[in-house]
Amino acid sequence: MSAMKRKQVQQKSQIRWKRKVLAALLVSLCLASLVLVETQYSRIVSLASLRHRLTVKPKIAFLFIARNRLPLDMVWDAFFKGEESRFSIYVHSRPGFLLNKGTTRSANFLNRQVNESIQVDWGEATMIEAERILLRHALTDPYNERFVFVSDSCIPIYNFSYTYDYIMSTPTSFVDSFADTKEGRYNPKMDPVIPVYNWRKGSQWVVLTRKHAEVVVNDTTVFPMFQQHCKRKSLPEFWRDRPFPADPSKEHNCIPDEHYVQTLLAQEGFEGEITRRSLSYSAWDLSASKDRERRGWHPVTYKFSDATPELIKSIKDIDNIHYETENRREWCSSKGKPAPCFLFARKFTRPAALHLLNLSLLGARRGAKSET
Repeated sequence: MSAMKRKQVQQKSQIRWKRKVLAALLVSLCLASLVLVETQYSRIVSLASLRHRLTVKPKIAFLFIARNRLPLDMVWDAFFKGEESRFSIYVHSRPGFLLNKGTTRSANFLNRQVNESIQVDWGEATMIEAERILLRHALTDPYNERFVFVSDSCIPIYNFSYTYDYIMSTPTSFVDSFADTKEGRYNPKMDPVIPVYNWRKGSQWVVLTRKHAEVVVNDTTVFPMFQQHCKRKSLPEFWRDRPFPADPSKEHNCIPDEHYVQTLLAQEGFEGEITRRSLSYSAWDLSASKDRERRGWHPVTYKFSDATPELIKSIKDIDNIHYETENRREWCSSKGKPAPCFLFARKFTRPAALHLLNLSLLGARRGAKSET
């Protein structure tokens, strides 16, 4: 091969090598650019997510347990007005019931009924299953951090901001819970899964943190015991709507809704994480009442004539609760200062609640000791 041809071959080889090096550099630059872009994108997304979390406030999920429609929807509509970013609503009603323009006048409640609702019977485990269904739906929203159970006859007695701050200012759940030593509702057949020393009683109208709501939803131990061993006892003959069972001794009325959450949290060792009182007021001690409708197993229902400024003030003035079975007095506080015990009250008829709303007695901060 002549010197000229060798030189040409060497030049072509050098050109090919330079092209390979250039191609490799270009590929490296492209990969580096992609990595840089991806890193910056991830950083931007993370910053945007952080900014979103900082600007979006945690929400309170209001979980309504109703028979059909919500008779006090307009009272709650006034309570929620202007606070759309700080609450969510879930309603458990009878199967097939829809909250539409024909069944509610409040836009806040439109289509807020949950799917998979069940028929609820008083004194049966179906009541606590309805609570679990509501919690399952509410937990799908990651911004729901508190979960408030509300009846269809319940009213708010302070405005939304005061209620929100009161509930969110503590890391605990509000669960009325005390030792049940008198009623005899504990079924010995629950032992040893639920030992008697974990048996608790209290109001079903609890306020749960997200952690405790998840405990309720994920429970596969305590709930089956209530399903299996809590059966509604037959009423006396003049009240009965069904015949006595073949073996009445198999009936044991635990009243699950007054025991389930309390017993579950005691069973799981979370009693140290709860404030052991309810935020919903009910009037039970009416044994001396001459009105037969105001005596029995259910709290008093306040009618139009009961809906007075004096009634609301008397509820707002309650600052402690005494638990006889534990010889315990619970002094109520918020943010480390003395505060009213109750944010909600029940049971109110529609005329009574609307009358209070028209008198501007609901949703006002007057009477809150922490603000005077």
